[in-house]
Order: sequence, then C-alpha cells, then structure tokens
Amino acid sequence: MEEEALRLARHGSLPAAGTVCRALNTRYPQFASGWCTASAVALEMKDAAAALNLIERALGLVPADARFLLQKAHALRGLGRAAEALEIARGIQPSLATDAGSLDSLGTLYSSCGEQELALAAYDRAIQLVPRIAAFKFNRAAVRRFLGQIAGAEADYDQVIAARPDDFEAYLNRSALRKQTPERNHLAELERALTRATREWRGEVQMRYALAKEYEDLAEYERSWLHLDKGARLRRKYLKYDIDRDVETVDWIIDAFPHIFVPASGEPAPPIFIVGLPRSGSTLAERVLSSHSSVHSAGELVDFAHALVSAVTEKGTRHPLPGRQELVAGSAKVDFAALGRDYLQRTRPVAGHTLRFIDKMPLNYLYCGIIRRALPNARIVHLTRHPLAVCYAMFKTLFDEGYPFSYDLEEIGRYYLSYRKLMDHWHATLPGAIHDLGYEQLVADPAGETRRLLEFCELPWEDACLDFHRNPAPSTTASATQVRQPIYDSSVAQWRHYASHLEGLRNQLLAAGIAVAN
Repeated sequence: MEEEALRLARHGSLPAAGTVCRALNTRYPQFASGWCTASAVALEMKDAAAALNLIERALGLVPADARFLLQKAHALRGLGRAAEALEIARGIQPSLATDAGSLDSLGTLYSSCGEQELALAAYDRAIQLVPRIAAFKFNRAAVRRFLGQIAGAEADYDQVIAARPDDFEAYLNRSALRKQTPERNHLAELERALTRATREWRGEVQMRYALAKEYEDLAEYERSWLHLDKGARLRRKYLKYDIDRDVETVDWIIDAFPHIFVPASGEPAPPIFIVGLPRSGSTLAERVLSSHSSVHSAGELVDFAHALVSAVTEKGTRHPLPGRQELVAGSAKVDFAALGRDYLQRTRPVAGHTLRFIDKMPLNYLYCGIIRRALPNARIVHLTRHPLAVCYAMFKTLFDEGYPFSYDLEEIGRYYLSYRKLMDHWHATLPGAIHDLGYEQLVADPAGETRRLLEFCELPWEDACLDFHRNPAPSTTASATQVRQPIYDSSVAQWRHYASHLEGLRNQLLAAGIAVAN
C-alpha cells in the first residue's frame, strides 16, 4: 500500500495517494514509514500542519530515525518555522552522509531556507554517491543559478536533458540562464522538443515560454509573441483563479485600514521591506542595498503573511481557517506589537547576523499599513515601473507559483489598477513612510537614486552599492542572472517591440486614468 501511495503521488494523484495513506495507517498503525509517507503527501498538498502531525506519529514510534526527522524539518519549513527546521537539518546531516536520496531532500530543505551553499554541498554529495540520477542534477542546477554559477548550471541542465529528453522544465530553465545569441542558442532543439511537448499542456507551456524567451533574445519579436501568447493562454486555461477576488481584497483592506496610527517606538534594527509588483526591478534594488556592509538580504520571505494569519487565527488554532474577507477584517484588530515580535523571530535564521535585513517579498505591498503598525521603524521601499513595461514583464514570465493574474492581459490590467489603488491609499494614510523608487530612474541615474535610497534607509554611503553586480550573495528570483551584470537599459523599452499587441491593455489603463507615456 505504501508503494501504491508513492506511485500515485509521483503521478500527481495526491488526493488518491492521501486516501491510500489513510487506509494504510488505519490498518497498520505501528508501521512508522506509513505515517512518514502520509506526511509527505500532506505536504505536497500544501497542508503543512497535517504533515507535521503525521510525521510526529512516525517519530513517536521511531524517535531517532533521520529520514523521519528530515520530513519533520520540511513540515516545519512549510509552517514558516525555518529556525527549527534548520536546527533539525544540521543535527541529522552527518547521519545522512551515505544516503543520496536523503541528501537530495536535505539540499532542497537548505535551499528553501536560504542556505544555498549548504544546499549545494548536499547536492554535490548526492551526485557523488549516485551520478546517474538526473533529478539530483536538476536540483543542483537551480542552486548553481542562485549562486551565480551559470556555466555549471547550464552544464547540469544539458545533462538532465540528455538523460530525460522530455523534461521540458529543464529546457525552460536552461533558456533563462543567459541571453541567447545567433551563434549560441537552442532554438532548433526547442522547436523539435515542442512537437513532443504538445501531448501534455504543462510541457507545451514550458516549451512555448522557452521559445518566446530565446526568440526575443534574437530580436525575432513576432515569433516570440506568437509562442508567448499561446503559452499564456494555455496556462490560464488550467488555472482556477478569479480576478474579482483580488480586486475585492484591495477594497476590503482599504475599508479595514482607513487610517493608520503608528506608535512612536519600534525595533532597534529595523528591517527593510522592498514591495511592489513582480518584475518591477525589486531584485535590482535589493542587490544595491544588500551590497552595503550593514545590510543582508533574506530574500522573498513569506513570514509576514504567515505571522499575520497566525495572529488573526490565534496561532492557527481556528479550524477551518476563516475566509479571506474575515482575515482582512481581523488583521485590523491584532496585537500589532506581538505581530512584529513574531515576524522578527520567524525571520531570525534567514536574516543573518548583520544589523539590518531585507525582506523582498513583492506582495508585502498588501500589508504596508500593518507593517508600519507592527514594525514602526521598518523602512518600506516601493519599486515602480512604466505600467506597460511591468505588465509585459509579468506576462512573459512563467512563474513557479503565485501571480495567477499574469497570464491574461485584461486580468493583468485589472490587477494593476487595484495595486495602484491600494498604493495610493497607503501613501495617503502613511505620508512620507514609503519611498517610491522608479526602475527607469534607477537605471538612468544609479548614483543619485542610490544615494536617495540609502538616505531613506538611514544608511551611510558606500561605493559598493554601485558595484552591486560584484555581490556574491545568492539570488533566488527570476532576475538571478541579470543582477550579476552592471546596470543596463535594454529592458526599459523592451515592451515597445510589442506595442501593437499591448494596445488593448494600454487603452484599459488609460480609461482608468493611468498615465501611460510613450
């Protein structure tokens, strides 16, 4: 039965796998491995709380099993408890030294906690033990990209594709590693692979985004748009998403926070939040700031949202969890000081030991008012970008998770208008508390904009901030490759190559009063 559950899980039949696990655990409650498998399935289904409860059953039977402890660490990470997850991982690492599969899983845990060097070491060891497993090299390639080891990442993806010619995600990831050239690209290989990928929608989507990216690199813009449009339409077809819900959420937030009272005291070493839309230039701003000797980037953290939900639901004890509207209303009534302390505790293991840290989760723009109540001294930097530039940049990105509005231009337009509405509200209720940083302005005047940014964050000038591309720190965002280059302006006007295709979006924004410069 356990093998059947694992087979179903591997093929994406998670509810069926869960059913088999429940039957297995009911019939054989003393079989510890069955509880571990059930925990893994629950975690795949995004139910980290259930995953933790299930793995505790296994550990109750075999308390010192390193494999079970590793699964517990994954469940804790899923709950946002990274400090505890890392503590477990470091304790069991020596006992996993000869288990390639567990080392691969350990690497994934380390990477998810922001420990990319430790992740790389775990993947290296797993590959050393079992060189033929393509999945290990696929995982290592991602970490190599985060660390700026682009040639190594491409070599890994080449080997994955050679071993698994229908691993279409590997083609997509490889295309994103660098700018393709007429002399060195994968277009012929991608076009051949597309004929196989059309048998299953996920593969076709990945291949069309890969082709769109490489054709754009080679300035074949109409071919690029053809694949991008088809890929986006296909992705949207299989998404369960209602744009009305996100639009309504903004109205609920504004209603819940008509005014913001900010207490006078706050944390002595305030974090820096970089917020806005994805693909707005936030990674560039992050690298500029994190090149300062007093600042460390913790990446795109989900901890503030998790801490807020926990505060609203009394540490997550309410079941079922309230709906979104009730959560928003409840967020205005929490103990904000306690929320701030909880957030800082949650971020402690990933924030480093420097005085200041950056949380670059774009969607924290939803919480600007709450952030100011919970962390009065925090600095909030809001990245802005030309409306059509940022909308096109989102449209052409196949996000791993999140941002479901980004696959339809009309929905992108509606989301953009709601985002602007909320940011206007935060500026009105928090005058002077949010620093707008324009991507185009940062590219055009890096020294001047960097100086103003540092002044807002109360940081002294350091020349290293202008040499951000030399910063060796990992970057896990879609811009991980670009930020290892000096500032360039080719992305500023990239959307103009598709102006005719974006005309409907442009008219939508203009009708709503958004200035859309040529």
